[in-house]
Amino acid sequence: MAVKMGSFKSVFAEKSRERLLSNKGGYSELGFCINDGVDETKGWRWCCSPIEVIVNSWTTLSQSAIKLWEFGRSDPRKAIFAAKGGLALVLITLLIFYREPFKDLGTYSVWAIMTVVVVFEFSVGSTLSKGFNRGLGTLSAGGLAIGMAELSILFGKGEASFIVFSIFIIGFCANFIKMHPTMKPYEYGFRVFLLTYCFIMVSGYKTREFVTTVVNRFMLIVLGAGICLVVTIFIYPLWAGEDLHNLVVKNFMNVAASLEGCVNGYLQCIEYERIPSKILTFQAFDDEVYKGYRSALGSTFQEETLLGFAVWEPPHGPYKMFSYPWKNYVKVSGALRHCAFMVMALHGCILSEIQAPAERRQVFSSELQRVGTEGAKVLRELGNKVKKMERLNPGDILSEVHDAAEELQNKIDRKSYLLVNSESWEIGRRHKVPEDSEEIVGSLDDESKFLSIKSLSEAVLDLRSVEVPKGWDVHNTNMGINTPLLEDDTSENTKIQLSWPSRYSLIGDGMLNNEESRTYESASALSLATFASLLIEFVARLQNLVDSFQELSEKAKFKVPVDPPPNEVIGFWTRFSKCFLFKN
Repeated sequence: MAVKMGSFKSVFAEKSRERLLSNKGGYSELGFCINDGVDETKGWRWCCSPIEVIVNSWTTLSQSAIKLWEFGRSDPRKAIFAAKGGLALVLITLLIFYREPFKDLGTYSVWAIMTVVVVFEFSVGSTLSKGFNRGLGTLSAGGLAIGMAELSILFGKGEASFIVFSIFIIGFCANFIKMHPTMKPYEYGFRVFLLTYCFIMVSGYKTREFVTTVVNRFMLIVLGAGICLVVTIFIYPLWAGEDLHNLVVKNFMNVAASLEGCVNGYLQCIEYERIPSKILTFQAFDDEVYKGYRSALGSTFQEETLLGFAVWEPPHGPYKMFSYPWKNYVKVSGALRHCAFMVMALHGCILSEIQAPAERRQVFSSELQRVGTEGAKVLRELGNKVKKMERLNPGDILSEVHDAAEELQNKIDRKSYLLVNSESWEIGRRHKVPEDSEEIVGSLDDESKFLSIKSLSEAVLDLRSVEVPKGWDVHNTNMGINTPLLEDDTSENTKIQLSWPSRYSLIGDGMLNNEESRTYESASALSLATFASLLIEFVARLQNLVDSFQELSEKAKFKVPVDPPPNEVIGFWTRFSKCFLFKN
């Protein structure tokens, strides 16, 4: 079916076609290189001289070394973890060489080395979790294997068949049970259980040393796990609980920065000239506003993983209590994500095809700016309280942001005619009522022409009556907030927004289609109402976030904030007398 020129469908279809057909740098939308007209002699040459091979190899090695150095500097804990892992392997090797406790230690030494390699993890909690799972799986599988081995002897010639059948039954039950959600923390233990059971049953069938195999394997696993725990806990320990704590604080700061960036970008009419496909598919992209809320929304799996390790860790540092409420950290982060969804929707208004004109945004600019600033201030305050492990100060932390939201709502009530297509409303002075029919027809034609040539940014209402302050510049508005995205963003993906749509259908001799023009104007006005309503909804969701934080502060026994002492005003004579007494 043909699409009418200038309609909604044609505009959206044209936008989509431009995105799909625009290629940059010789690459298609899927990232494949387009080599039309490229000289093939500039490609890879298969025959290189030995000197070039040496130079290229040295360049590659030096670049790899630089990348590894930068990788280590970004988080020095990774280098420390690697050194601790090497130390654990050295210790277990020295114990294997020293054969005094067990004469046959070297025969089963592979189990100790495998335990160190498998159990040694980045954090204390993950090491404890794996060590416990490996020990429990080995012990339970060894006991069961000894019992099943004694039972298989009773079958005589059918012993081998019984062993095979028992392996099938045990494998079925273990694999089925470990898929239950409550068994997720013990998934590694089930794997060790199956491995140990099969190894003991198969090897014991030939050697008849079931008990010896179980004891030696268990003792060496305990030895390897013990070395891992000693190195992990007593040499620069890395705690999963602390990582979870810092992650929640980081999410607070990122969402606050994204909120301010969205509000400032909307008021400055910043638009993406070409929306990156990575943003549309929610992938990593170097955009300050996008990165902020995306990191908070995408940290769910990381938080759950850290929570699973943190519950294994003993009291340490500022977390000096057993059964520390780590789950409440995840709960607070979930409430923060509930607010971050609104920030994501606000950013979607900036990415939208339909944009409100700058004149209408300016009418609500101060109220929108205040709500964004106060909302970001609340998020940063909560983030700092989590970081310092302090309770909230006396008073209502949401009082200012609620006042700002109420002020915005009142402004919307007073200026609601700017947010709807109210063509039937009488705004401004009345036109003189014509007397004869010819004058009526002429006035209607003039009015139709007047409405048809009116700017799309002014919509149906005569917004020329709205006075714009001289100091308000659409192209360079700071709003009193310094945002890196808006100050330093000089990329070609952004431009100043114009009223949507950029093209519209014409009738006859260049006359505008009044019906479609009114439709566009109504949609652009509603986009401003959408942005304001999303901002108010964000404020409403802050209460749930504050309640979650207060629950965390009570269960974790956060300290009560202490007011700093007032600064004592010291006069000239006081300083002079102190100086005179000091000299005496």
